[in-house]
Amino acid sequence: MRDADFFRRWMEAVAAAVEREADRLTELDSAIGDADHGSNLLRGFRAVRAALAAEVPAAPGDVLRLAGRTLISTVGGASGPLYGTLLRHAGKELGAGAEVGDTELAEALRAGVDAVARLGGAAPGDKTMLDALVPGVAALGTSYRAAADAAEEGALATVPLRARKGRASYLGERSIGHQDPGAASSALLLGALADVADGAL
Repeated sequence: MRDADFFRRWMEAVAAAVEREADRLTELDSAIGDADHGSNLLRGFRAVRAALAAEVPAAPGDVLRLAGRTLISTVGGASGPLYGTLLRHAGKELGAGAEVGDTELAEALRAGVDAVARLGGAAPGDKTMLDALVPGVAALGTSYRAAADAAEEGALATVPLRARKGRASYLGERSIGHQDPGAASSALLLGALADVADGAL
């Protein structure tokens, strides 16, 4: 069973990964977006860290809802609402229980991913964060590490795709050959979850 501390450590691990990879995310975004994905997520997850330090949520769902609200209020562009929606809906799905099982977490993340798809009007293959999130969350039934690996593979598989949603879609054929930055950061999210679940962090 996973308690609120597990989820807090997950958010801390995501923040650390974003700190480490912010320049790479911005570089990816400079090719097909606004060149601000890394800096936006950096600001957002620094704010998440501060929020979790100031308030100690008692339940896993509370941790995710607080993180989601914080991202929506601090991150500009599309990434704040999308990541905020993912975490808020997952947190809502978990409810108020003090501990949740791995199956419950997988179901909650599926609900969060579905909410992201509705918000963005996107589907796998559109060269968005869903190309990492959908296979990653689907693999949670196997293991957390399998989910991280599937998300990373999904992110890499966006390189040959033509973007059909978001700012990158305006580039048409020129979006081909570049990795989607949202898929790359989504792989970081699930990679951090695997690291915490494995006891590496």
